[in-house]
Amino acid sequence: MAHHAHDRQSRLPVAQAAVLALSPTPSQAQDIRPKSSALESLLCGAFAGAVAKTVIAPLDRTKIIFQVTPLRFSAKEAFRQIYCTYMKDGLISLWRGNSATMVRVMPYAAIQFFSHEQYKKVLGSHYGYQGKALPPLPRFLAGSLAGTSAAMLTYPLDLVRARMAVTARDMYSNIIHVFSRISKEEGVKTLYRGFTPAILGVIPYAGITFFTYETLKKLHTEKTKRSHPYPHERLAFGACAGLIGQSASYPLDVVRRRMQTAGVTGSSYSTILGTMRVIVTQEGVIKGLYKGLSMNWVKGPIAVGFSFTTFDIAQSFLLKLHHMGDLTH
Repeated sequence: MAHHAHDRQSRLPVAQAAVLALSPTPSQAQDIRPKSSALESLLCGAFAGAVAKTVIAPLDRTKIIFQVTPLRFSAKEAFRQIYCTYMKDGLISLWRGNSATMVRVMPYAAIQFFSHEQYKKVLGSHYGYQGKALPPLPRFLAGSLAGTSAAMLTYPLDLVRARMAVTARDMYSNIIHVFSRISKEEGVKTLYRGFTPAILGVIPYAGITFFTYETLKKLHTEKTKRSHPYPHERLAFGACAGLIGQSASYPLDVVRRRMQTAGVTGSSYSTILGTMRVIVTQEGVIKGLYKGLSMNWVKGPIAVGFSFTTFDIAQSFLLKLHHMGDLTH
């Protein structure tokens, strides 16, 4: 039996063999879906992120509107904004800019999760990592580097999405139109306006999020002796990680949005410190730099819930397909 298992693994693709090599014992096989390749996992993650972002798109769009305007934020005002948008432009308008989000989310998720695994391996090699949780510092660094890599490669799409979220259709009709008009009227460099605060925000956000999630999984494994949490446990860990990460990096997210949309809101935001100074002077620290954070606390768990649920269903579906393929052979 051992000989057959070894022979079978030797014929697997390199990436899939690597996944198996880091996998727990066969008794835990149903938890980890051992036949899912790294590429399949990334595709499932990208799909899950797309579903989650679509579900919370109206809340996300409303949050951006409050971030880039002097409007005073409150839950009542936020839902009034959603209602007014619906009455004025129709239901579909609540998802305006979501197409740009989808184009960005899928490669972002793929790059982030793939690079996270690679950074874990590189950093782990210096700490004697053999399939176990990384020490705290490299655990944080792996998340930060993964988030930075993904943000660097997909940033223009994030700016386009922000522009579409705060403008009417007659200004920007679609993603291509946004790219074209910005390039002609404001210059190609504008596509990276707000890039510095974005990266400065991603470093703590991704680092803290991955660190918190992996730490909670590690503590869970030590307590329950199960290598992989159940879906509802993943939901709880992800929600905690997201909320902590968002809270820590939120002011830089507000600064990034102000700088991204300066060309259409008529404001002059050219530097990080200058933007922060204007926001604090005009709106205050809490009401300005943390405007809309409470909405993130609402939509965050919703997004994570749909993301983990969708990921789990997609992985289960792929596992069934693999199983059916084995039966046909």
